[in-house]
Amino acid sequence: MNVSLKNNDAVSGILTLLIEKKDYEAQVEKSLRQYRQKANIPGFRKGMVPMGMIKKMYGKYVLAEEVNKVTSENLFKYIRENNINVLGEPLPNETEQKTIDFDTQEDFEFCFDIAIAPEINVKLTKRDKLTFYDIAVDDEMLNKQIESYRKNFGAYDQAEDIQESDMVKGIISELDNDEPKEGGILIEDAVLMPMYIKGKKEQAKFLGAKLNDVIVFNPNKAYKGAAAEIASLLKVDKEAAPEIKSDFRFEIKEITRHKEAELNQELFDKIFGEGTVKTEDEFNEKVKASLAEQFHPQSEYKFMLDARDLLIKKAGEVKFADDILKRWLLTANENTTIEKVEEDYPKVVEDLKFHLTKESIVKENGLKVEDEDVERLAKQVAKSQFAQYGMLSVPDDVLSNYAKDMLKQKETLQNVVDRAVEEKLAAWLKEQVKIETKVVSFDEFQKMFA
Repeated sequence: MNVSLKNNDAVSGILTLLIEKKDYEAQVEKSLRQYRQKANIPGFRKGMVPMGMIKKMYGKYVLAEEVNKVTSENLFKYIRENNINVLGEPLPNETEQKTIDFDTQEDFEFCFDIAIAPEINVKLTKRDKLTFYDIAVDDEMLNKQIESYRKNFGAYDQAEDIQESDMVKGIISELDNDEPKEGGILIEDAVLMPMYIKGKKEQAKFLGAKLNDVIVFNPNKAYKGAAAEIASLLKVDKEAAPEIKSDFRFEIKEITRHKEAELNQELFDKIFGEGTVKTEDEFNEKVKASLAEQFHPQSEYKFMLDARDLLIKKAGEVKFADDILKRWLLTANENTTIEKVEEDYPKVVEDLKFHLTKESIVKENGLKVEDEDVERLAKQVAKSQFAQYGMLSVPDDVLSNYAKDMLKQKETLQNVVDRAVEEKLAAWLKEQVKIETKVVSFDEFQKMFA
């Protein structure tokens, strides 16, 4: 076995592998013996087929399979052992590759084109500037969040009369000339909410009505022919719903009203844990801090977007093996076209440039991600997910177990590791360049992405 690299330039080369008979012979013989043991050919007992016949039947296929296997293993072994930073995958060379004939050859030569990652060195100073946007938590945002908590932790009570947001249960029956229609629709556990009734006249019939009242209304007019809503109420097929034009009688059997939680110690304890906050002012400050914590990753994300632009600019002009990379993009996605590759290529190169710049900075500055970094970040992700549902006092052991379960998923683990790397990089950048912190409203922040 002989593997060699001929550099075309700093970013491309040709890897040549010379495969001799001794490199694959033993494995070919082993594979043929396995075929012989399994072969089921009329006239021969299983495992007793002459080896000559096996070689005639399977020899070429086995030879090609084993040679390709040896080639692949040694190709990537050479790349790994020589620390060659290959972009994409090695591709069969289209000019120097000789014809392969598995019928007559015993030694084989394979040539592969490789795109090599260019060297990128970025130097930053305090003359370089980046802005960190700190999202302010204003009173409107605070009040909306508190209102959300009060709704989420509220309770359902029975009511005597109907308000717009109440849930009303009762018996629905189809009418024919003001009388129940024979064989008509009858729903004994019907449920509706007046707030979703689109026809104002029909909605008004329910508002203020009391338990055991009987209301005559028209579902088609109430929901303005909306098939999904009518079908859900009358428990019919969606296709049939618009054709139901009859009036219906609704006998009110139950009125359920959602009551927001009181802003008191019980609510404080449910959200932040028992005794963590004891006054409304403390509660407001805690909610503000929680919102700020939830917004912080968005600020970091924007910071890294701006840092990306700076780093790409500082990297300057970078040469890539364009022809090889375009060919790899074409072969890597069988559904793409040459035209699509050409269209997407500038963005691909920009992404590669940033990726390699990050790799260079991480390597040169020893920005290592440790297990504890991954575990800490996974707990932050878990905490953020719980916070979205108003659960702000999740015990640490629960967060830890939830994070461990998350990290068992390969894709999630990789995402968390990538975020940990960016976190390290962001911290390093803040020490290298001049940072201007700018406080903005959430609306102003969102407009930056418009």
